[in-house]
Amino acid sequence: MREVTATHQPTPEEFQRRFNDLMRHLQSSTPPPNSNFQSHYDSSAEPPAGEVTDAVFQFNRKPRDVKTHLDRFVIQQDEAKKVLSVALCDHYHAVQAALAGKSSPNYTKQNIILLGPTGVGKTYLVRSMADLIGVPFVKADATKFSETGYVGGDVEDIVRELVRRADGDIARAQYGIIYIDEIDKLASAPNASGRDVSGRGVQTNLLKLMEETEVPARSPQDISAQIQAMMDMQRGGKKGPSTINTKHILFVVSGAFDGLDKIVRKRLREATIGFGAKPQTQADAASVLGDAQTRDFIDFGFEPEFIGRLPVRVVCQPLSVDDLYHILKTSEGSIIRQYEQDFAAYGIEVLFHEDGLRRIAERAGEEKTGARGLMTVCERVLRDFKFELPSTLVKRFVVTRELVDRPAAGLKQLLAEHANEERVVMRQLVHEYGDRFTKEHQLTLRFTDAAADALIVEALEKKLPVRDLCASKFKDFQFGLKLIAANTGRTEFMLEPDAVAAPEKCLSEWVVASYRKET
Repeated sequence: MREVTATHQPTPEEFQRRFNDLMRHLQSSTPPPNSNFQSHYDSSAEPPAGEVTDAVFQFNRKPRDVKTHLDRFVIQQDEAKKVLSVALCDHYHAVQAALAGKSSPNYTKQNIILLGPTGVGKTYLVRSMADLIGVPFVKADATKFSETGYVGGDVEDIVRELVRRADGDIARAQYGIIYIDEIDKLASAPNASGRDVSGRGVQTNLLKLMEETEVPARSPQDISAQIQAMMDMQRGGKKGPSTINTKHILFVVSGAFDGLDKIVRKRLREATIGFGAKPQTQADAASVLGDAQTRDFIDFGFEPEFIGRLPVRVVCQPLSVDDLYHILKTSEGSIIRQYEQDFAAYGIEVLFHEDGLRRIAERAGEEKTGARGLMTVCERVLRDFKFELPSTLVKRFVVTRELVDRPAAGLKQLLAEHANEERVVMRQLVHEYGDRFTKEHQLTLRFTDAAADALIVEALEKKLPVRDLCASKFKDFQFGLKLIAANTGRTEFMLEPDAVAAPEKCLSEWVVASYRKET
């Protein structure tokens, strides 16, 4: 019977003693203060004054220049582009003034909230804007955060992510831009009772960040940060990790805000009750969202202080079929570019006809998910093409309206047409083999159409090149046919399907017959 040995668990005193030994070892092996080792691990070290004022913050674009850049990737949403362009330029001007030591007592951050249905380009707008940004940029999803002490991320982590994006440069991170998507998911349900760990608590924590607060560069819950702090104390009581001031960090948030339009409609309807009231037309949700006021956001579930820190509000409009068509055709981020690259990886060229693009846009409009519907339709239409064509010799096909409407029939027709073309080419290769045999051996070798077809069928079944199949089947024919020519003087030979099915038997019978004729 195997003896079980109990594992010794160290006491707190033993653990402390081992930890102190480790600290002394690290202390004795710590390189000089100016070494690369220390500068790499000592993230609390501040960069020299003025270091962040280099080319990083030399942003000289005008708002119209920023909008021109956004126009390359996002169709429509002109109002949102204007708002983001102005806010970005103003943010850089405030950053440059702060770095130059010029106080701006009258400057207030233009934190932005983007409203609109899914798939209209809210996230893509900010992502495209990030391409122009020299300051660090972080994108986060509001649904992953929870109030501190519960399962989920801490909102301060997104500020620390700015430091990581700035390669540890805290001074540079303090002028970054944070984008939070799905912000509407933080709204508390009306008349909700009890603690809301994913709503009000997170709003309160975000409110502190959007206003002005100091965020520790290291998370207190991070074990590595705790060990680093202990090492700093062992080195001589150095101060703890630096903090990040959020005063100059620009916040952009977005969400679909499903249901907010009903709150706005109700308020507008109540405001028009009376004998002198004008009849209200049934406007679309996007138009109604344009009339949203702070009280509507509060009724939706946001804290007054939180929504008050988002003074700039802009509504992104739904995309029409024409908009979706122009996204496919003109946007530099069009989904068809991805499909062209995907097929090109297999050596296949895909061409999108005008009516094919129009039909994809029409089908995507039926999905009611904005530009995301383009991916849904393209994947549904081209799924089997991406699966089947790489295993064929098809090198080119065209996406037309008919193919979009009936992709299965289109693929079947494409494969059938290619099969016919392939058979024509393979038949030519069979006859070329006969011509090459004739030149090399001065013996004419011909194939009937039936024999050529039999070779093609066998080559396709065995997945062999038809040239290799011919070379294998008729490798001994030069010797046998030369013997027949010597016996009978015959120099021309026509191969039938039976010679393809059993070449050795056929050749043997021909040789035997040539000896009989000789005698």
